[in-house]
Amino acid sequence: MIDKSQIKPIVEQAIEGTDIYLVDLRVEPGNRIVVELDSADGMDVDSCAGISRKIEAALDRDKEDFELEVGSAGLTAPFKVRQQYLKNIGNEIEVLTKDGRKLKGTLTAVNPDDYVIEIPVKEKAPGAKRPTVVMKPQTIPFDLTKIARYVITFK
Repeated sequence: MIDKSQIKPIVEQAIEGTDIYLVDLRVEPGNRIVVELDSADGMDVDSCAGISRKIEAALDRDKEDFELEVGSAGLTAPFKVRQQYLKNIGNEIEVLTKDGRKLKGTLTAVNPDDYVIEIPVKEKAPGAKRPTVVMKPQTIPFDLTKIARYVITFK
């Protein structure tokens, strides 16, 4: 069976010199290799096909047969790497924390160990009759995040 540690350097070499980054790499039963990629500008079919050809050229089918799937990380798929958070600064994301909180807000900053989203909170100002919506920053550590994903909105 093909080992993941054997494939990763090949993928890294194939994307070297581009703004493309590796999101996920799996080697499934039957030597099915699945490579998920992304970039700041998004991925197109031509980029995926070019990288697929580079990976396939570096592997020997005569030695061990395999199936190769190279694609883009899905738009609604959970974030798996820090670069996906960086790519989505300014966008609305949905977060499920490990302690069960579900938050939805605008991603405003990404730090080495955490990220910041601004969530809408209703607050009543002193003397006001009705509460108003105020955007409050919420800092969430990466290690306390169970799932974070981009929210698709139709305006």
